[in-house]
Amino acid sequence: MPNSRRLFRSGLTVAAAAALPLVLTSDPAAARVQGISVSTVGTTVSVVTSACSTQTNGTWGTGSLLSSGQTSFAQGRQVALSGTSVSQSAAWSNVSPGTYTVIVTCANGTTAGTQSVIVSAPVTRTPTPTASASRGVMGGSGGSVRDYGTLTLAAGGTLVGAGVIAAAWFLRRRSKPYRL
Repeated sequence: MPNSRRLFRSGLTVAAAAALPLVLTSDPAAARVQGISVSTVGTTVSVVTSACSTQTNGTWGTGSLLSSGQTSFAQGRQVALSGTSVSQSAAWSNVSPGTYTVIVTCANGTTAGTQSVIVSAPVTRTPTPTASASRGVMGGSGGSVRDYGTLTLAAGGTLVGAGVIAAAWFLRRRSKPYRL
């Protein structure tokens, strides 16, 4: 009997764990997020909503882009919403800089939301010339810009020659260990 109780309890735990993802992903219509989200990229204004979840006559609804002088939905640039029952969207391209109001009306006549947006003028960057060194890197001179005198070059040559002679003397003495 103790084993059957243990199996029954673990079976309930497994059933609850299996049902948890179903409960968390269920999306009743009342729990949906209402409203709209408006964004701009360059001269394109786009709107996304999940409020228009049912189609009427094959459309989800309409979005309208109103400029500062327009006051009603009918005066704005209208675009039909496209998408699914979960998310609907619309976009307006070639929008000139300024402040606009986006209104979304669902196909059933309800207003999903209203939001203002500012479209900025596109930023164009022009390359500017940069100052360069007056003489630059001189090829053939070891990449240096400074011109060294004859005395400096002679001293450097003497040090290199002395180093070569010292290395030859050391290697010769090393190859004949019987000599001191």
